[in-house]
Amino acid sequence: MCYFWGMNESKTPQSLLIESEQNHDRQLVNDIIEESEDTSPWYALRLFGCRQPAVEEYFKDNGMECFVPRRMVDYEDRSGRLRHEVRPVVTNLLFVKKTVTTAQMTELVQNSRFQLLVIRKEKGSRDYSEIPAKQMLEFRMMCDPDKAEGIFLTAEEAQLKPGDPVEVHFGPLKGLTGRLVRQHKKYYLLKEVTGLGVMVRVTRWCCRPVSPK
Repeated sequence: MCYFWGMNESKTPQSLLIESEQNHDRQLVNDIIEESEDTSPWYALRLFGCRQPAVEEYFKDNGMECFVPRRMVDYEDRSGRLRHEVRPVVTNLLFVKKTVTTAQMTELVQNSRFQLLVIRKEKGSRDYSEIPAKQMLEFRMMCDPDKAEGIFLTAEEAQLKPGDPVEVHFGPLKGLTGRLVRQHKKYYLLKEVTGLGVMVRVTRWCCRPVSPK
């Protein structure tokens, strides 16, 4: 690889930061286009015993794609310096893409050495709850710690939030759907999936109402 020194001499730190963000946006768009063609739904797994990294590794070793919502956390190290680190939002939840049959998924869960269960459609149901691919893709985009400061809610907290279904037509969240909710005199786009919800700041005029499905 060749480096041409002097090419960036006229660039300020601010312009380099903007360029970095633009590169990240282009990569994100490419990822969205690629993943939007995938119609595979996702499962939400409830974990017991705080073994999230090990459980994630277990399913990856079995050829399955996993997702763990993460956010940037500020903390002080032993010397008192402020540090930043990306950490899981919750440690008792894991999302796994459905790339095997229901029977195979059940077998994987039963044969694992971990205490976990696949969240079902409703209490008493034998059917696993499946998160549609588009809904999961939008949720993952809103969970990106590099693009937005999301506020995460439990499923129960999200359900209690009043709001109308909308689609964002302008700005960095263009194309995303969810519920427009208000908190502390500010507007947020709320996206819910099985077991979790995330809110991201949005300008009200950027949203247009959509008919609930």
